[in-house]
Amino acid sequence: MPAVSSHGLNARETRGPLLLGCTTLLTVLAILGGRAMLRSQHSPITPEWSDAQLWRHYRWSANPEQRREAALMLGSRSSDSPQRRRHLLTGQGWGPAPLAAVALKQQALAAKSLGRNQEERQHWRDLLRRFPTSLASADARYHLADRQPQLKAELLRLQPAHPAALAAAAELPDDADQALVQANALHLARWGASWPGARRLLRQACGDITGQGLEQQQRLQLAAALAELGDGRSAELCLQGTPLAPSQALTIGRTLLRADKEQQQRGEAMLLQLAKDHPDSQEALESAALLSEPLRPKQALIDALPESLQKRSADVAAARVRLAGGEGGLVVLKRWPGHPASWQLQWDLARDALLTGQWELARSWLAAIPAEQLPDPLRARQQFWLGMSMDKLGDNNAARQIWQTLTRQQPPGYYTWRAQARLGSGNLPALSGDKVISATETVRLNSDQTWSPLNSGSPLIDQLWRLGMNQEAWETWRSDAGNADPSPQQLLLEGRLRLGVNDHWTGLSRLWRASLRLVSPDCNTRQLLHNSLHPRPLLPLFLAASKQEKVRLELLLAIARQESRFSPGVASPVGAVGLLQLMPATAAELAGEELSSDDLREPERNAILGARYLADLLDLWQGNPWLTVASYNAGPGAAESWVSAELDKDPELWVERIPYPETRLYTKKVLGNLWAYLNNSSGNDRGTDRCTE
Repeated sequence: MPAVSSHGLNARETRGPLLLGCTTLLTVLAILGGRAMLRSQHSPITPEWSDAQLWRHYRWSANPEQRREAALMLGSRSSDSPQRRRHLLTGQGWGPAPLAAVALKQQALAAKSLGRNQEERQHWRDLLRRFPTSLASADARYHLADRQPQLKAELLRLQPAHPAALAAAAELPDDADQALVQANALHLARWGASWPGARRLLRQACGDITGQGLEQQQRLQLAAALAELGDGRSAELCLQGTPLAPSQALTIGRTLLRADKEQQQRGEAMLLQLAKDHPDSQEALESAALLSEPLRPKQALIDALPESLQKRSADVAAARVRLAGGEGGLVVLKRWPGHPASWQLQWDLARDALLTGQWELARSWLAAIPAEQLPDPLRARQQFWLGMSMDKLGDNNAARQIWQTLTRQQPPGYYTWRAQARLGSGNLPALSGDKVISATETVRLNSDQTWSPLNSGSPLIDQLWRLGMNQEAWETWRSDAGNADPSPQQLLLEGRLRLGVNDHWTGLSRLWRASLRLVSPDCNTRQLLHNSLHPRPLLPLFLAASKQEKVRLELLLAIARQESRFSPGVASPVGAVGLLQLMPATAAELAGEELSSDDLREPERNAILGARYLADLLDLWQGNPWLTVASYNAGPGAAESWVSAELDKDPELWVERIPYPETRLYTKKVLGNLWAYLNNSSGNDRGTDRCTE
């Protein structure tokens, strides 16, 4: 009998443990992979996701909601490829969720961009049929109204504040009858006076006011809307002697105060009459504030206000202190420590003392209001100058402690820069020359853009923002926003939304108002607001100008933020145009050829010429940032006349002595912007870096 081979038995004995081990390993890997997949399925999609990540979820996610979100975000990134966008959005309008209505709207717009008119109209009809009350259905009514005119009236009635409704109201032919003009103008006056084209209709509606017989309330609405737009003269013409309600008198009077001398006098009379007729109203308080606003208010106007109103108005009390040369100032500051009138009075009195070297008096004024009762920009100013006063009084240790606390608590800005300079660490880098931008910095500036949630209180708006659909988020918020006086938090929200749709002009204005009204915000809110106030739009354009003209990128951003709020189309009353607000004559000299205003509105050309002018000024002043920035606003000749030894010893006091208030504020703002951009490693919407260190 042949011997039995042990080969097969040994192989089976070896294979068994091996298979068991492999099975265990595969099970562990499957569990780990499954956990990773589950985590990815539950990770919310945000604008930080790459196209590759989105594509994986669009194709393979087990969650249909996430597949739709990925499709919508990919679609929004494919605006330059309509066919791809149409493909991505196909079939995403399923279900009853609000996002389904948005998907149908995007499908219709994709079809429209491809000229597929029948398909477009079918999507609009589906949207209107399935989601008749959704905000997205406003666009369906707008686009279908050409063949179904009743939908326009339905749109204005059901969704009056939606951008589609405002556009429909503003789009009237030149030969439209006066009744229709008036109806649409009244709609815009109530829901969107600043909408493009509204001003023309408002004026037209008031043009034949006697013949068409507008009701008094309608005249008041139209006049108030024109006043909101800064057109006081047209507002007055629209009134035709109509008696004013307090709110309208306040709006129109405020506008007239900011016009020519003749209109100012009428505005003063209107506000004074309002205060006399309704002394106990909130409008009377605001009227008193406007009449008390100038640094040297008119004594006769203050005295003519009702006595009861004078007693309860912080603004009137502050005005009387100014008229009395500071007498009674501490009483006002102690009685109204949280009022903006007291904040301004404190600075006016302290500044006078600082400029005359009365350091103890300055210290007492600055210490009269606790720091925690001031908004951050005013708190930083107070603390810097309090430290300066202590330093001048010989208490260097106290000064250093104040400055150290200031730089630790506040985001980078003008006063934190000056505090750091006083502490020995506030040096600026070279602002012009061959090495102002390194390759590493360029990469960082291009890549360091971090997204942050909106936290609007609306799940749909927050979802749209999270998906990078900023225009949809803005339109949704705009449709629901009330007309009441917004809170600081609402101003912050609106500012961020406007920046998200590249309305930097209004967005930065809203954010600045928020910063002046937020008192003792939490750290995350403070940092979010600061970073939102220092966005970096058009970055490739500014980088190109920086490299070509060898000017520091952050200085270009700092100037553009202050000059135009990154709005290429703006022009100043004196004729400066574009991103860096160049005068045509200066631009022509820099370019070596005549340039039109349209030429200067081209962002690339304006940025390069502005950078060239900055390079010339930096060369003229041997890199001195104070004189360079002051010259950009007031001209080199004016700046040269201000040069003094104080510029080297106490540059902060030198700035405060600039005789032009506009240039004084401008210089501090731009240099504060510069320090913020130099020291802010976050992107345009990041809010927690300093709070998590």
